[in-house]
Amino acid sequence: MGTYPKKILKHSEIAVTTSTVITILFFSFLSKQFLTMSNIASILTIAAETGIVTVGMAFLIISGDFDLSVGSTYGLSALLFGKLLEINLNPILSLFIALIVSSIIGFCNGIITLKTGISSFITTLGMMFAIRGIILAITYGFPVSYEVPSLTLDILGGKLFGDIRTSVIWFILTSLIFSIILNNTRYGNWVFATGGNKEVARAVGVNVFKVKIMNFTILGFLAGLAGCITFGRFRYADALLGSNLELEAIASSVIGGCYLSGGYGSIIGASLGAFLIAVIRSGLVIIGAPPLWYRAFVGIILVIAAIINSYIMKKSV
Repeated sequence: MGTYPKKILKHSEIAVTTSTVITILFFSFLSKQFLTMSNIASILTIAAETGIVTVGMAFLIISGDFDLSVGSTYGLSALLFGKLLEINLNPILSLFIALIVSSIIGFCNGIITLKTGISSFITTLGMMFAIRGIILAITYGFPVSYEVPSLTLDILGGKLFGDIRTSVIWFILTSLIFSIILNNTRYGNWVFATGGNKEVARAVGVNVFKVKIMNFTILGFLAGLAGCITFGRFRYADALLGSNLELEAIASSVIGGCYLSGGYGSIIGASLGAFLIAVIRSGLVIIGAPPLWYRAFVGIILVIAAIINSYIMKKSV
């Protein structure tokens, strides 16, 4: 294979972009309502809230781990934010506390995983159940809501213009910042090296422990931020908020080109993966398909993406 095709294969964004275009054309053919401004705004909103978590998940996956507790962290952050607002705590302070708590959860996931040597799958699965149990214990299953006008909530999840929300700006900024960090900084090189081969990374001076801890913490922070943004949109959160979000974030990352074994991936590709999942969710609603078809579509695309990723890896070496 020539140099030029190899260069193309190294850009994992191409596969997910092509898939997204095909999916959009498919749903547009089935329904004229799909490409209306209101539906496009809805897709962007869904993609933004899932995508912010996906950016953090991609960063962690590239370094060789993943986190199943992000959905619970997302839900806890939204509920904590809402509870603090309910007792009339300053909105900015409430947001700060929610983000600190979510970051600590991510940090604890990293410490437990690395200090004990157990799989991140086990650590974060346990954390997922623990946090969801805490949420149910604290709320007794009752939702939290906040109807008082708030500039902080408007900045987080309010409307920007028309039906487009500020969450889209947060998503774009998060994707660009972490893409630059991954591709244009020494830390980004350390992330790739850690996920590729941690022993070799250590041998060349990379502090693998710190890289992984940092990435777990970043993911916790971004999950918390996304949860607060969602609360800013609805001004409401219940005990089940964020259920299955972890699977969507992992699926988005893999669809966008991240290799689950680590060492390979793209933040922009993962962000596009989140957008594709939002397109599928919205498209199925528009055409009136049963809700269960959503998971079936995502599952099929996830398997196809994994096969494509494997092919890209083989052809790029």
